[in-house]
Amino acid sequence: MTDFDYIIIGGGCAGLSLAYELQIHNKLENKTLAIIEPRTEYKKDRTWSFWKVIPHNFEDCIEKDWKNFSINISSGTNYLECNQYPYQSINSGKFYKKINAKLKENENIKFFKDINEVSTKNSFIFNSVPSSIKSDDNNLWQHFCGIEIETKNNIFDDSIINLMDFDCEQKKSVHFFYTLPFAKNRALIETTWLSKMNDKSLEDYDIQLETYIKETLKIKDYKINYEEEGAIPLFYPRNKVDKNKINIGSSGGMTRLSTGYTFLNIQEHSKYLVNNIDQIQNVKPYHIGKKYEFLDKIFLNVLKSHPDKMPKIFFNMFKAPPKKVIKFLSNKSNIFEDLSIIFKMPKWIFVKSIF
Repeated sequence: MTDFDYIIIGGGCAGLSLAYELQIHNKLENKTLAIIEPRTEYKKDRTWSFWKVIPHNFEDCIEKDWKNFSINISSGTNYLECNQYPYQSINSGKFYKKINAKLKENENIKFFKDINEVSTKNSFIFNSVPSSIKSDDNNLWQHFCGIEIETKNNIFDDSIINLMDFDCEQKKSVHFFYTLPFAKNRALIETTWLSKMNDKSLEDYDIQLETYIKETLKIKDYKINYEEEGAIPLFYPRNKVDKNKINIGSSGGMTRLSTGYTFLNIQEHSKYLVNNIDQIQNVKPYHIGKKYEFLDKIFLNVLKSHPDKMPKIFFNMFKAPPKKVIKFLSNKSNIFEDLSIIFKMPKWIFVKSIF
């Protein structure tokens, strides 16, 4: 079997982002890279969305961006605007195509379907695949299903997204719908749950989406262009630590647990690893931030113990200036911005959740 200097296990968002960063910075001119990915072809299978709080390499993969968004609860709607940090949505099909075209320029990069096809004895490994996700009944997940629909008539206001519509059945969990209008007649609509994964009654996604589209959005005639489904663990996977291996992506703690946002964290982690690639075995672990880990732990404790209060908590959080909230949710806030968000929270509930 062939030896490689580097091996990336998993050719998804995290693995490809790291490979791309290595290639564009000429770190593979005299090094070899194996990417382990079982899929036979790359096609659109995900939509990654985030507030653009930092520059990134994939502006040409943006499906659309928005400066206006709304949040709904049963008692009203909050309309918000942020020109400085637009909300962007990445088309994964364009993302895969761009990266794979770049990687094909280098003969030192090879793809394999199974780790057993290569030798790992002398390689440094970047792993994006959880070794095991042992979810007990107390762990929370963000699980979702979305469909991109197209209508004959222009129905959507494509200048604004509905970030969270909580005016729906909650079933003692936290449930909202999410609408990204890419055009006046085309939108991605998702049903999203923040819950434990031991209640299968929450997973009748098709019925939820059909009911919401027909009864809430009042859209009777539409076709489905595309469907996506996933589950994000709102806890850190227990991956083995090895001196010759670094975990990346969600496996490396790049998911913000209170939001599920991962894409920009992956990009920052990839840049950090490439900047330190020459001393990779001694590089310090990269973290989103101890402050956010602490705050997310409190937030998730509240979510577990008071799911009925979460719609109002999210709604009130965005009564702070949108710029500050966005920076807070994107790991870029300072202590004063943190406090402006915290003061919008029900203090006694959050204080009790610390202990």
